[in-house]
Amino acid sequence: MEFWPEYLASSWGKEFIAGGLGGMAGVIAGHPLDTIRIRLQQPSASGPTTAGAVVRRLLATEGTFGFFKGMSSPLATIAIQNAVSFQTYALLSRALAVDGNEPLPLQRVALAGIGAGALQTVILTPVDLVKIHLQLHTPHRNFGPLEVTREIIQREGVRGLYRGFTVTVLRDAPSHGVYFGAYESIREYLHPGCRNNGDETVMTMLTAGGCAGAISWMVCYPLDVVKSRLQAQRRESQRYKGIIDCISKSVREEGMSVLFRGLGTTVARAFLVNGAIFSAYEMTLRLFSSQRSQDNMLENPM
Repeated sequence: MEFWPEYLASSWGKEFIAGGLGGMAGVIAGHPLDTIRIRLQQPSASGPTTAGAVVRRLLATEGTFGFFKGMSSPLATIAIQNAVSFQTYALLSRALAVDGNEPLPLQRVALAGIGAGALQTVILTPVDLVKIHLQLHTPHRNFGPLEVTREIIQREGVRGLYRGFTVTVLRDAPSHGVYFGAYESIREYLHPGCRNNGDETVMTMLTAGGCAGAISWMVCYPLDVVKSRLQAQRRESQRYKGIIDCISKSVREEGMSVLFRGLGTTVARAFLVNGAIFSAYEMTLRLFSSQRSQDNMLENPM
């Protein structure tokens, strides 16, 4: 089977479903490490500054449940966000395709990724905002994403759900260019020809997806620290006025290293999450492709 021509000819709904399933797999694989990342990114006066200290405090004060606080919100909504991201990437890939029989050049892969990353922030910004507040501010267990969303809207209106939108776009647009570009180049390096024939192994998918996720997070991590701090603050007690103010105050008070605090945990999480995302995505596409081939054989028997 020639996978790239099949991919270009595929109906758009398949990438949407495959991306959604990939997003759910990623959330389940990485949420505990995401909770540690968010807590490490907060001002040092508000809590522990090492991953080990965060783990010990969570276990002592909230138990195992603490690692999964806020997961219900991204589990449902990240599936949609990831579906939109992968579907947008697929549509842009088709629009940018030079030759229907050859895989997209890596420069155009990156361009399609930038477009996908920018668009998905419309969904991701409020989801991340609610998740961060659940991970940091929830006073008791029965306070869920709907309650947090309602509270934010009551205090700040719908606009409050989009606090941090600009920095999220600045983080996600270029990082998604790196993300998809790295994935395609690494999978081709590990399994030459697989971009065309789609016959790489699951290990190739896991490795290429994991490496792509880790590399993209290393590129955008300082902006992610800024985003987390801007979204974690409440309007009545705002410490930072914007992106530049947040960077300036954070570096002045805690040193340049603050912009990379928690990077190790994040890279480890990114490898797990994105290996799961791309593997689930690719295997779902191949399942659809296999089903389509079987249907064609039934319709056109020899």
